[in-house]
Amino acid sequence: MYNFDKVINRRNTGSLKWDVPEKELPMWVADMDFQTAPEIREAMKNRMEHGVFGYNIITDEWYSAYQNWWKSEHHFNIKKEWLFFATGVVPIISSTIRKLTTPGENVLIQTPVYNIFFNSILNNGRNVLENKLRYENGAYYVNFEDLEEKLSNPQTTLMILCNPHNPIGKIWEKNALEKIGALCEKYHVTVLSDEIHCDLTELGKEYIPFASVSETCRNVSITCIAPTKTFNLAGLQTAAVFIPNENLRHKVWRALNTDEVAEPNSFAVTAAVSAFEYGKDWLRALKKYIQNNKEIVEQYLCRELPNLFIVSMEATYLLWIDCSQITEDTKELAEFIRREAALYLTAGSDYGEAGRIFLRLNVACSKDILLDGLERLKKGVEFFKVVKDNSGK
Repeated sequence: MYNFDKVINRRNTGSLKWDVPEKELPMWVADMDFQTAPEIREAMKNRMEHGVFGYNIITDEWYSAYQNWWKSEHHFNIKKEWLFFATGVVPIISSTIRKLTTPGENVLIQTPVYNIFFNSILNNGRNVLENKLRYENGAYYVNFEDLEEKLSNPQTTLMILCNPHNPIGKIWEKNALEKIGALCEKYHVTVLSDEIHCDLTELGKEYIPFASVSETCRNVSITCIAPTKTFNLAGLQTAAVFIPNENLRHKVWRALNTDEVAEPNSFAVTAAVSAFEYGKDWLRALKKYIQNNKEIVEQYLCRELPNLFIVSMEATYLLWIDCSQITEDTKELAEFIRREAALYLTAGSDYGEAGRIFLRLNVACSKDILLDGLERLKKGVEFFKVVKDNSGK
């Protein structure tokens, strides 16, 4: 019913991902190469054919779409008054940082983590405080001793949680989330939870909304959600935030409106409503396809590049590849592969020093593109090893 094998030519379309030299293959930024669900495209077509694109409001259908999806898919009831529209998760994060913290205060993040968190903190004159995740036997865990020490610092007033976590693809367990919430309440730290990847879990696995874990977690949290990663709609600038705590809710509402990121364009509401109301079957098919792509990569690396190791992942369409048997600096490796094999990957150090031995690979593409990328990866890695061995490093 849905053809994910179809290759869509995205060159010369103003695509950030594909704005690369003609012979280069981009598999970096978290942007799928699939067309969004036909049900969404049909709704967008109908909206476009109406032909009038004036100022827009947030409709009752928009609220219901989010509420119904989170109730049916994630077993969590979001009250209508908790929900606000925003043009994107990053604008929510940046606005919240400006509103809830002051210059010079610490914003805690758990690294390696989505690189834009660093930008949102540093560009607003706040300090990045890293709670580096423990990496043991190919899996990640929270270092709670370090977390408590850093949350206890009076200068630490906000924590950004990534749930599920990008780039490591981890779904945080209930007990870990509960401990994070308890520590943040103890030290008067607000949790800003980025849950944009929540629907891109492996088949049979579910994420746990941070606010659903306990009354404490609900009371200290601000949660960012959106259909954009799930349905490949990022360019439409449509997202939401829900905040159970009335005091926090008022502050973030003021922040979003002050920064003028709370008004939808003419397609933002239609896209979100149609995605959540009609996109379930497409999403199920997508997740199967992505899971198969992950298995293709795992088998290929095991057979052709056994020195590379994929971290066990439960969510996202991004693979986190341990390259420690080849190099301690994947920035150099990523640049080499791009130059010599025309494959554009993301170096792990972009997500903090804790990611420096990793590469991030996007598998949300057709099988033909994926196989092309794997051949380029093999060529680049093997040549890199030869050059490294000849240089004596």
